[in-house]
Amino acid sequence: MRTLNLFISHSWNHSDAYQKFTKLLNQRQYFSYKNYSVPPENPITGARTDRQLSDAIENKVRACSVIIIMAGVYSTYSKWINKEIEIAQRLGKPILAVKPFGASKISTVVRNAADLECNWNTESIVNSIRQLA
Repeated sequence: MRTLNLFISHSWNHSDAYQKFTKLLNQRQYFSYKNYSVPPENPITGARTDRQLSDAIENKVRACSVIIIMAGVYSTYSKWINKEIEIAQRLGKPILAVKPFGASKISTVVRNAADLECNWNTESIVNSIRQLA
C-alpha cells in the first residue's frame, strides 16, 4: 500500500471540519497518507510576511499528490484557501472538493477549481483521492 501525500486546505475558523475529516481518514483501514496541511495547532513558523507564508504553503503543496479543499461556502471568502487553489492550479496539482456533511450549497470558487467533487463520507473521499492520485 503506497502512502499518499495530501494537502487538506481548510479555514482555521472552521477547524472542526478539518478535525472530523482527518479522523475519517485516520480510521480508514488500508489507506495511508502523510498530512501536509497547516492546522492551527501546527502553524507555519518563521513566515513573517504573506509572501513568506505563501512560499511555505507552496512548498507543502508541491510535495502532494492531491489537494483537498473543504468546499463550504465560507471557502469562497477565505484569502488563504483561494491562494492555495491558485498555487495548486499553477503547480498542476489535482483538486478534490469535499462537500460539507449535510450541506446543500458549496463554494462556487472551489467547485470551479475542482477536478472532482465528493460527498462527506469515508468511502467517497478515499475513492476520489485514489482516482486523482
